[in-house]
Amino acid sequence: MAQDEETPAPGAIRGEAGDDVERYRALVRSTSDFIYRASADWHELRVIEGGRAMAALPAPGAGWIETHILPEERALVQARIRAAIEARAAFQMEHRIRRADGSVGYVFSRAIPLLDEGGGISEWFGTANDITEQVLARDALAGSEARYRALFEAIDDGFCIIEFFDGPHGPLSDYVHVEANQGYERQTGIPDIVGQTVRGLAPAEADGWVELYGGVLRTGLAIRFERYFEKVGRHIEVSATRVEPPGRRQVAVLFRNISARKEAEAAQRALNETLEQRVAERTQELVKAEALLRQSQKMEAVGQLTGGIAHDFNNLLSGISGALELTAARIAQGRFTEVDRYIVAAQGAAKRAAALTHRLLAFSRQQTLDPRAINVNKLVAGLLELVQRTVGPGIRVDMVGGINLWPTLVDPSQLESALLNLCINARDAMPEGGRITIETNNRWIDREGAGLLDMQEGQYVSLCVSDTGTGMPPDVVEKAFDPFFTTKPIGQGTGLGLSMIYGFAKQSGGHVRIYSEVGKGTMVCIYLPRHRGEVEEEETEPRTPASTPAGQGDVVLLVDDEPSVRLLVMDLLQELGYAAIEAGDSAEGLRILRSDARIDLVVTDVGLPGGMNGRQMIDVARSVRPGLKALFITGFAENALLNNGQLEPGMSVLTKPFAMDVLAARIRDLLARRP
Repeated sequence: MAQDEETPAPGAIRGEAGDDVERYRALVRSTSDFIYRASADWHELRVIEGGRAMAALPAPGAGWIETHILPEERALVQARIRAAIEARAAFQMEHRIRRADGSVGYVFSRAIPLLDEGGGISEWFGTANDITEQVLARDALAGSEARYRALFEAIDDGFCIIEFFDGPHGPLSDYVHVEANQGYERQTGIPDIVGQTVRGLAPAEADGWVELYGGVLRTGLAIRFERYFEKVGRHIEVSATRVEPPGRRQVAVLFRNISARKEAEAAQRALNETLEQRVAERTQELVKAEALLRQSQKMEAVGQLTGGIAHDFNNLLSGISGALELTAARIAQGRFTEVDRYIVAAQGAAKRAAALTHRLLAFSRQQTLDPRAINVNKLVAGLLELVQRTVGPGIRVDMVGGINLWPTLVDPSQLESALLNLCINARDAMPEGGRITIETNNRWIDREGAGLLDMQEGQYVSLCVSDTGTGMPPDVVEKAFDPFFTTKPIGQGTGLGLSMIYGFAKQSGGHVRIYSEVGKGTMVCIYLPRHRGEVEEEETEPRTPASTPAGQGDVVLLVDDEPSVRLLVMDLLQELGYAAIEAGDSAEGLRILRSDARIDLVVTDVGLPGGMNGRQMIDVARSVRPGLKALFITGFAENALLNNGQLEPGMSVLTKPFAMDVLAARIRDLLARRP
C-alpha cells in the first residue's frame, strides 16, 4: 500500500491503487452487517451491501440523520461525528434508529475515514449492526433487579440508589436518594436518607458529590474510594456503579465497613517499619514488591473465577427459579399440559449447573475420582470413532500409539472427557479443516527436564493432542489454564475446559503442558505417572438390569444431614420396594447400625455432623457388621473417603448432584452383588 509522509490517525485507512475489487465484493456480500459509504461531511450516506433485513436505512441518501436518527439523539450523534471528523479517527457508537416500518431499533455503528494523498478525508466506510435484541435483553435484566431488594435489606453493608435530575444549577446538577437499605444508616450514621437531595443534605459539598457520581452516570465506569464517617467512627469503602432502568438516570452506591482492614493495614505498616530497622532497605523493597505482585495476581485470579461463577450460575438459577415459578403458577391455574416443558427447562439448567460444578472441582483438584490402572492406548483406540464423528469429516484424526506403553492409575471416564475436550479445541482451531494427531508415549523425565516442565521427575505416560490450526501467541498460552479464560466468542465457550483438564491432571499426580506456534498449530500433552501394577480388566459379569425389581426384604439405611436429599431418596427407596430407614447425622446412623436391625446397604453422605464423617461411620459399623455394603454420595472429594486411591470391596461412590435413575441403578447393583 502506498505510504504518505504523514501518518494517518488511528483507525484511518488510505486508498490503494490496483485493489482487487472482486475479492472484496465477495467478502462484503458474506457479512450480515449493514455496510455503507458516507461523504466526508457525513451528510450523504450510500448502502454498499449486507444487512438489508435490518431495514435500518431503507432509503439512503442526503439528510439521513434527520430521517432515521431519533430527535432526542441527533445532537449526540452529530457531536460524535464532528469529533471523529476533527480527529480523522474511527467513529463508533450505540444509538437508536427509526426503521423503515416506523419501529425503533438499536444499532452499533462504526466507520473508518479514507484519507486522500493530502491527509484529508475523502469519504467514510462503515458498518451498522442491529443489536436490538441484545439491548432489550439487557433492559429486561436490569428490570429484574427489583426482585432482589430483600437481599440488600439482609446484608450489613449500606446500599442506596440515587437518581439525578435537572435542578436550578443546570442539567444533572442534583440527585435524590430514591432507595436505601437499613445498613445505610448503620454504616454512614445518616437516618431517613430516602427522599433527601444532596444539595439539601450537604449544600457545601454538593458540587463535589454531583461531579463524582455524575461522572459514573455519564461514562458508565464504576468507581471505588475510601472515606471516614465521623458520626459512626468508621472507615467506609464506597463503590458506585451506573444502573440502567428504562428512562431513569440512576447510580447504585455501596458502603462497606473496612475499619478492621484499616486497623490491620496500620498494624502491618507498624510491623514493616520494625522490620525495616533490622533489614537492609533494598531487601525490604524487593520483598514488598514481590508481596504486592503476588497479591495482585491472586486477586486478579479470584476476581476472574468468582465473576465467571456468578455469571454462569445467575443464568442457570434464573432458568431454574423461573421454570419452578411458572410450574407452580400453571398447576394453580389447572393448566397441567404446560408443566412438562418447564420441568424439562429446570432439569436442563440443573444438569448444566452440575457440569459447571464438576469442572470447577476438577480445576481445584477436588473432584471425586475413581482411579483404575488402565492402558491409555486401549482407551484412545476405543474413543477414536467418537472423536472422528465429533470433529466432522473435514478433519483427519490419526493415532500414534506408543509401543509397550506403561499402565497409569487414572479415572478413565475423566481422561476420556479430557481427550474429547482437547480434540474439540483442536477442531475449533481449524475452521477450514486439518489434521488431529493423538499420540501416546512412555516418558522418563529427569531432574533437568522436570525443572523445565515444572513437574516432578520420574516416569510418565504422555497423551498428546496436536493440530494444524491457527496456534496461540505466548500471552494466550500463559493464560490458557486460567478458569473462565477463553478466546472464543461469547456463548461459544465457558473457558473451563483447559482449566478442568489441568486440575484433573494435577489431582492425578501428573501435569499438562501446551506447545504452540502461531500459524503452525498447537500440541497439548497430559503427563500421568506410571503405575507399577497390572492393568485392570473391565468387568464381564452381568449387572442387574435397571428394570429388575428390588429384593424381597432388603433394608437400606439412608444417612444425610440435608432434609431435602433425605426426602427425595427415601421416596425413591420406597418406590423401588425397599424397606428404608433414615438418619440425620453419623451418631444416629451409628446407633442404628449397632442395633439388631437388619441393614443390607447404607447410603450415606461423607460430610456428616455427629462427631464423625460417613467413611468413619462405615468403618466403625464394619467392626460389628463385617462386609457391610456402603454407597457414598458426595459433592466433594473428602480425603477421608478414599484409602490409597481405592475403595474397599462392597463400597461405591456417587457424586452429587446425581440423576435419580442413576442412584437407583447403583443401589440395585450393590445389592445384587451377594456373597
